[in-house]
Amino acid sequence: MRAVLAVRDVDTPELMDDTHADARMLARTYGRFGFVNALVSRPGTLYRRDIRPRAERSGRLRILDVGAGGGDLCRLLAGRLRHDGLDAEITALDADERAIRWASAHDRGAGIRYRRALTTELVDAGDTYDVVLSNHVLHHLDADELQTVLSDSVRLVAPNGLVSHHDIARSRAAHVLFAAATWPISRTLLADSFIREDGLISIRRSYTAAELTAIAPTGWTVRGGLPSRLELRWEEGSARS
Repeated sequence: MRAVLAVRDVDTPELMDDTHADARMLARTYGRFGFVNALVSRPGTLYRRDIRPRAERSGRLRILDVGAGGGDLCRLLAGRLRHDGLDAEITALDADERAIRWASAHDRGAGIRYRRALTTELVDAGDTYDVVLSNHVLHHLDADELQTVLSDSVRLVAPNGLVSHHDIARSRAAHVLFAAATWPISRTLLADSFIREDGLISIRRSYTAAELTAIAPTGWTVRGGLPSRLELRWEEGSARS
């Protein structure tokens, strides 16, 4: 791994996190997340392995997406569940008002509940969910914020529930592949968005499996996957933090 990727680049913020980011580019970024995440994040695997089986057992599944951004994962899960005749109450949580405003305006009949709040506020309110998840959030957080989100996630999950936080695994291969895959569409599909530049920054900010394992609290497990994926996972039966 080259020097630039040997350690986490925690000092370079993503452009979309800037409170003064161009509103038009930010909106286009939210609008393109679904396409990019479908290729990079493999949400279908999450649905088949973890969401659908729990929905089949529970009758009505309560899902919380932490740092939901434009809400693309929530809408995808809602659509898959509806297609399979399953019921769920899905909450898209984000601390950024811009994300919640855009996502709620583009719900497209999915019936998602959108909330601008922090996980600590949900804990204080006594909320619980069968599944607490996130996608591409961990690398945005500083050390204290990460531990807070993990602790809150365990407090928010109901008995026999699941916490599943997904992110990118930092590697040279991930950086090269993302750069190569997005270059041909950088002036078309991804034009006037932050996706390509922020995606490369995200990879540099992300953890390796060994790094995430070293800082994960007791009871959490780290899983790797393709392409260049990490999952930080907690299930009932592990020691509560």
